[in-house]
Amino acid sequence: MEIFVEDDCLKPVLEKVRAGERLSYDDGLALYRSSDLLAIGYMANMVRERLHGNVAYFNVNRHINPTDVCVASCRLCAFGKKIHDPKAYTMSLEDVWENAGRGWSEAVTEFHVVGGLHPQLTLDWYCEAFRGLKQRFPKVQLKALTMVEVAYLARRAKITVRETLERMKEAGVDSMPGGGAEIFSERIRRIICDHKLTGDQWLEVARTAHQVGLSTNCTMLYGHIETEEDRVDHLLKLRALQDETHGFVAFIPLAFHPANTALSHLPPTTGLQDLKNIAVPRLMLDNIPHVKAYWVMMTPRIAQIAQRFGADDIDGTIVEERIYHDAGATTSQSMRRDELLRLICEAGREPVERDTLYHPVNRSETTLTVQV
Repeated sequence: MEIFVEDDCLKPVLEKVRAGERLSYDDGLALYRSSDLLAIGYMANMVRERLHGNVAYFNVNRHINPTDVCVASCRLCAFGKKIHDPKAYTMSLEDVWENAGRGWSEAVTEFHVVGGLHPQLTLDWYCEAFRGLKQRFPKVQLKALTMVEVAYLARRAKITVRETLERMKEAGVDSMPGGGAEIFSERIRRIICDHKLTGDQWLEVARTAHQVGLSTNCTMLYGHIETEEDRVDHLLKLRALQDETHGFVAFIPLAFHPANTALSHLPPTTGLQDLKNIAVPRLMLDNIPHVKAYWVMMTPRIAQIAQRFGADDIDGTIVEERIYHDAGATTSQSMRRDELLRLICEAGREPVERDTLYHPVNRSETTLTVQV
């Protein structure tokens, strides 16, 4: 099938994509600067179908945010609160365990656990929470703590990041999410998240996680004050680490929600931005297997279209998402399994339920099995 490429700058990129060649920094800039969205989407879909055919993945998961108390004061965040804020909350261990199984009849295959940097919750507390979850839900994959949280807990415990990760793994953690990466540009981080790790430190924690046998996801926050150059640089740093460790399972572009943050004067992302930040990473990240269209942030409609713009995953049921809803997200906080199936089928894709590591999940009325 031939495609008419309006932007001459994209023609060399198209030839590379057809030949399966790795794209360069300049190719990434050409893609981000082009307004020929259909040509970019065509190329990303070519790569997506080369990797995954017509399959689109989803999972039945539950988000658990143990606390919104956070010592950081990132300008991009509407979730974190100070410990004495009357609106702040912190779960007890019993709350975490009860929350994990509350009010949801579908068999969950993943707990996604992230929260604020609480000045009193220790690594021991989190490890006890993880052990309790594993004891109560032994078949559920435990995907827990961002690179930022791990580094913070290591510093407070006065042990290395590696020791922290090993203790988490021993307590039952199976893998890690990819949040907190934001944009690796230090110029941008000083403005939007100067209380967090540096970009290089985030990458180092991810590297160590992969070395101790924990697969992780990775992310990029877009739609704030970053430039096209910042985005491409971010993607190439992820790609370089993946060449080294092969530990990233999926890339998730995260649309910035400015409401209720210190950057509330910025406009929300557009559909064009959302689709481009699915398609360009799919083209640049040739060594990361999956690209996820996170429906909570980009809306179910855009996430559905994204399955034709490079995404092969639409995320999961989630049940109770707090972080982006505090920043003004207007999507539902959960989605039923049958609704995810409908969205994928209407996009012309074949839905496949997965676990955290993309093993297919088979369900019947009485059993749930995972194909490893």
